[in-house]
Amino acid sequence: MMRILRRFKSLPIRSRLAMLVAAAVAFGVAAVSVTCWFIVRGKLYDEIDNTLKAQKGPIAYGSFQRAIKNCGKDPKSGSDGPRGRSEYYSQVVQANGTACTFDGSAGTVKVTESDKEEAKNPSWDVTRIRTGTDSEGNDVQVITMPLVVAGEVPGSGPVLVQDASFLVAIPLKSTQATLNDLALVLLLVSGIGVVGAGAAGLAVARAGLRPVDKLTEAVEHVARTEDLSIRIPVEDDSEDEVARLSRSFNSMTSALANSRELQQQLIADAGHELRTPLTSLRTNIELLTRSEETGRPIPPADRKALLSSVKAQMAELAALIGDLQTLSRSDAGQSGDRIQVVDLQETVEAALHRARLRGPELTITADLQPWFVRAEPSALERAIVNILDNAVKFSPEGEAIEVILKAGELTVRDHGPGIPSEELPHVFDRFWRSPSARALPGSGLGLSIVARTVQQSGGEVSLQPAQGGGTVATLRLPGAPTPPPEAP
Repeated sequence: MMRILRRFKSLPIRSRLAMLVAAAVAFGVAAVSVTCWFIVRGKLYDEIDNTLKAQKGPIAYGSFQRAIKNCGKDPKSGSDGPRGRSEYYSQVVQANGTACTFDGSAGTVKVTESDKEEAKNPSWDVTRIRTGTDSEGNDVQVITMPLVVAGEVPGSGPVLVQDASFLVAIPLKSTQATLNDLALVLLLVSGIGVVGAGAAGLAVARAGLRPVDKLTEAVEHVARTEDLSIRIPVEDDSEDEVARLSRSFNSMTSALANSRELQQQLIADAGHELRTPLTSLRTNIELLTRSEETGRPIPPADRKALLSSVKAQMAELAALIGDLQTLSRSDAGQSGDRIQVVDLQETVEAALHRARLRGPELTITADLQPWFVRAEPSALERAIVNILDNAVKFSPEGEAIEVILKAGELTVRDHGPGIPSEELPHVFDRFWRSPSARALPGSGLGLSIVARTVQQSGGEVSLQPAQGGGTVATLRLPGAPTPPPEAP
């Protein structure tokens, strides 16, 4: 049985569906056919039984006498049987089991022990119908009833004969032939129905699984060629499971294609950005190495400047690698284990402390109100630090930076040169740097990290020119002024 199940599971889905449909139809047809056969059989036997019951009545005294004379003999070819119908079996059964056939009886019915018992104890109201056999082994339907004989003297009433019973039978050959023919017809119809159901099930399975075949071909094509541009056509108004699966596949390939494009762009941009500090580092190190090999030392002032440049380039390279790591974690999505309720006021205060250390010549004011959000603490602090670092970098010495946190909206306003309107759509792009800021340190990833972190926290960020000069950075994060209650 287990082997059959394993082989069944190894078949293609369309074959399994066709077999299941055929099996279901076969079961239904078999149930209907068997029920129909038994109903017809019951009706035919009921008609026979009703015909037999109609034979109940007194037997003419003369016929009874002739039957007694025929005890133990073969029936004659006359037509004195009940109602003169020679297709019936009619006989008297004595208490000792002897059968006395009437003239014109179709044959002799075998006597059973129950027939003998009824002959020994006759009763006016006892009638029994059973299936028996004649002397040649043919099946007959038999009714056994009390033997009632019309009076010997004309005008006298019927008499119940003791130690005898009256037996009438009808052959079942024609009825059985009818039932056999019906069984054959039902069997043929059932076979045709099962074969037709199997063919219809296979056709329906092929039609229903055609979209799945297309989806399979698409997946195999993607696995073979890594071509993520393939799409499966789906009707707009279709809402079945296959349509939903096709839409999900199209969405998945679109997301993978976008992810691959972003990865390729990130690698290309990272390679471009890394090339400059690496080239400068290699040049400076080669100068130092050449001075050692040739024995012509570099003047102390130049050597100090050269080492300072190497140190600055290494710091820039380390910052760029850190930004790339942060950005790659943002692309991978936030982990549910790192998401927690964060006190945004405390996070901004920590970022302000770092900003004041980096810009001691600036005046940084803050007006912060409590606000609690759900985010990754370290990523959120890094994003706010990047916003403040941007304001510090572009603020002239002695200027002020205003930081306000109110109802989940954090604004950072500086008094720097501002951002030209044509550059605003690009400020959150990776590695994008304003032409006027390319001489300043930085990788062009800070604002991109801010945008990705805020979006993953369910918020939004924007940069706008400020009235009177400078820039206003605005972060909006969903949350509440009080922390949510802890789960029990």
